[in-house]
Amino acid sequence: MTLKKDSIVLYSALGRGHLVSMTPHLPTAFTCAATAKYISAVTAATPSITFHRIPQISLPTVLHPHALNFELCRATTHHLRRILNSISHSSNLKAVVLDFMNHTATRVTNELQIPTYFYYTSGACTLAVLLKQIIIHESTTTSIKDLNMHITIPGVPRIHTDDFPDHAKHRESEMSKVFIDIGKCMRDSYGVIVNSCDAVEGRVIEAFNEGLMEGTTPPVFCIGPVISSAPSRGDDDGCLSWLDSQPSQSVVFLSFGSMGRFSRTQLREIAIGLEKSEQRFLWVVRSEFEEGDSGEPPSLEELLPEGFLERTKEKGIVVRDWAPQGAILSHDSVGGFGCEREQRWVSEFDRVG
Repeated sequence: MTLKKDSIVLYSALGRGHLVSMTPHLPTAFTCAATAKYISAVTAATPSITFHRIPQISLPTVLHPHALNFELCRATTHHLRRILNSISHSSNLKAVVLDFMNHTATRVTNELQIPTYFYYTSGACTLAVLLKQIIIHESTTTSIKDLNMHITIPGVPRIHTDDFPDHAKHRESEMSKVFIDIGKCMRDSYGVIVNSCDAVEGRVIEAFNEGLMEGTTPPVFCIGPVISSAPSRGDDDGCLSWLDSQPSQSVVFLSFGSMGRFSRTQLREIAIGLEKSEQRFLWVVRSEFEEGDSGEPPSLEELLPEGFLERTKEKGIVVRDWAPQGAILSHDSVGGFGCEREQRWVSEFDRVG
């Protein structure tokens, strides 16, 4: 009799940043993204990791990038159920770990009675804020934007309601409802895995561990810092080679995350500011879907002011959609960066390590 091996399934969200964060060292993973080169490298280095591709589907309308992942997860439920059933027949399926953006997959994992955990990519402090949002939502009918007060969360500095994420401020907004649903799914799960550690977020982690948070909270497991190995210099659109030629701590790096997309108007304003600053820069450009866009993404020449790339070629480099962020931030030529989460400038030009 052949004994079945134990398996854990990881279900990554759309976007290379989420996939890379979730799969550096762990055993089984899903992806909807066509990141063939990365998947091949992981499979070659760690044969125990098996990737299962969810078939591509067509969505009825053009969606904002923030909504795309949620809609894809909902629309591929039947594929997920089929693959989980297949895995459970060939191995002992011990648990499923969902990226928090794939929260609607709990409808399948709960139905199949599979222990479900969440992987949260944004740190323990923001997890505490998200869970506090649920408490506020359940204890009042007022939108956060109208409360005008400081909020106390154990282990987190006091924050004013004005400083909550925009998606949380309007009680009836679609994104607020989505994140409330995410938090509730997390609260009912077996636990939340966070890429953090005591040295970074010791106070809030202690508050979670000692049960100091208000309301019901899931177990929180910190596994960080989990990072991927150094990227290949052949997969960087020339970013690292260009940085090699720049003076120490002279370059500002602009990258606003997989979902940090801007309209053409916003991109042109950023470009004008960069050009006038005369600052050396490395800029990762992601654009929003706009009415009239075809299936092909617009070129940089279409997105940016006329002649911008030619005028700034001695001081800057612009790439589309992705760059090796870890390698760039640790490069000696980088002295400052545009913050991914809040999309605002970091003014200090201290050494980034």
